[in-house]
Amino acid sequence: MKYLTASYLWIFVVLAPSVAYGQKAKEIPTDFYIDNLFHITEVMVTDVASPPAAARFYAYTTLAAHLAWEAANNPTDAETLLAKSNIEFSDFPKAEPEIVPEFAAIYTMLEVGKKIMPSGKLLELKQEELLREFSKNKLVSKKAFAKNIAFAEAFALSMVAMAKADGYNKLSTFTRYSPKAKDGHWYPTPPAYMAPVEPEWRTIRTFFLEKIEEYKPEPPAAFDLGDGSPFKLQLDEVWKTSKNLTEEQELIANFWDCNPFKVDFSGHMAIGIKKISPGGHWIGITGIASKKAKLDWKNTLYVHALVGMGLHDAFVSCWEEKYDSDRIRPESAINKYLDPAWRPILQTPPFPEYTSGHSVISRTSAEILTAFFGNDFDFVDSSEVYFGLPERPFNSFFEASEEAAISRLYGGIHFRDAIEQGSKQGEKIGKYIVERVR
Repeated sequence: MKYLTASYLWIFVVLAPSVAYGQKAKEIPTDFYIDNLFHITEVMVTDVASPPAAARFYAYTTLAAHLAWEAANNPTDAETLLAKSNIEFSDFPKAEPEIVPEFAAIYTMLEVGKKIMPSGKLLELKQEELLREFSKNKLVSKKAFAKNIAFAEAFALSMVAMAKADGYNKLSTFTRYSPKAKDGHWYPTPPAYMAPVEPEWRTIRTFFLEKIEEYKPEPPAAFDLGDGSPFKLQLDEVWKTSKNLTEEQELIANFWDCNPFKVDFSGHMAIGIKKISPGGHWIGITGIASKKAKLDWKNTLYVHALVGMGLHDAFVSCWEEKYDSDRIRPESAINKYLDPAWRPILQTPPFPEYTSGHSVISRTSAEILTAFFGNDFDFVDSSEVYFGLPERPFNSFFEASEEAAISRLYGGIHFRDAIEQGSKQGEKIGKYIVERVR
C-alpha cells in the first residue's frame, strides 16, 4: 500500500489476532466501527456540544474502543495509547475466551458515550441495532452474547471512572467569567450574544501534554487602531476580504464552518442550526482515510483514538490561550470602529478570538494523520455531505488543514495572526504527540 512509507513505519503496528481470544464466525468490516462512531457525532450535534467538549467525548469513546479491542484480542498487550499517555489507570476488567474484540470495541464505545454525553441515552437504540446485526450475521454466538455485553459494560464503567478524574465535573464550581470592560477585549457577539463557552477548559487534564504553557503561541498583535499598526492592518484585511470573496472562498468558509452554536432568527423566533464540530470534521476525515487505506481493526481503532486524544489536548491548549489573551473578535471591532452594519458570512462563535481553534486542531490532526498515512495521502472529504455541503478533494492532510485555517479569514471570524500562530501551535502539539507515541 502506498501509504506505508519507510519514514512512517514506526506508528503503523499490525499484529495478527489471537486465536485464543476474539473467535468469530466471519470477517467483520471496520465500517461497523466507523458507522457507529458517527452515531456518537449525531448525539453531539443534538446536544450542541461545544468544540472542546466534543473533543473530550471523542477522546474517551474512541480510546475506550481501542482499549477494549486490545483487552479482548490480546490481553497481554501493553502497547496501548493509554500506556503512552500521562494517565496511570489500569482498573479495567480482563477478557475471557469468547469475547469478540470487534463487538466489545463498538459496544464499549457506545456505552461510554451513553454515560458521558447529555443525550447519550439515545445510543441505546444503536446498541440494540448492533446486537441485532451481530446476531443476524452470527458474529457472536448466542451463548456468548451475555458474556460479551457484560464485559463491554464493565469496561465502559472503568473508562467512565477514569474520565471522571479529569476535572470536567469541577468546571461549574469556578467563578463565573465576566467580559472585561476594556478596549480590545472580547465581549458577546450577535445575533445570539451568547455567554463565553468553557472559560476554564484550561483546567481539564490532558492525555499527552505535560505542561500546556509550553505550547503557548506568540502574543497577539497589540490592540492599536493607529494607521499602519499590525492590529489595524489585520482589522482592515478582514473587513476588505469579506467584501471581495470569490465563490470558491465562500464555499471554503462554509465547508469548514463547523459552528455548533449557529442561530438564525425568523421574526422573534431563534432557530438553532445543527452543525458538526471542528473535531467531528477531523474524526470524519480519519474514518475516510481508514476506509481508503483498508486498515484492519487494530489500526483503525488506534488512529481514531490517537486523533481523538490529540484533538482533546489541542483544545485544552488553545482554550488556555483564548481566555488568557481574551482578544476581541473581528465582528465586534469592525462594528465599533469601521462599520456598524457589517456582518461576517460565518456566525462568530461565542468565545475569545486568539488563537483560531480550527487552525490549532486541524494542524494537530494533520500532523498525526500524516505520520500515520504518509505525506502524499490524497482523499475526498465527504464529512460535510450529511450537513448539506459538497465533497472536497485534498492532496494531503496538510493541504486540508491549511484550507481549514484560512477559511476563518474568509469567514470573517478570525484575524490573520490568530490563524498563523494557531497553525504553529497545532504543529508543535501534533509533533510532540507523534514523538510521544513513536
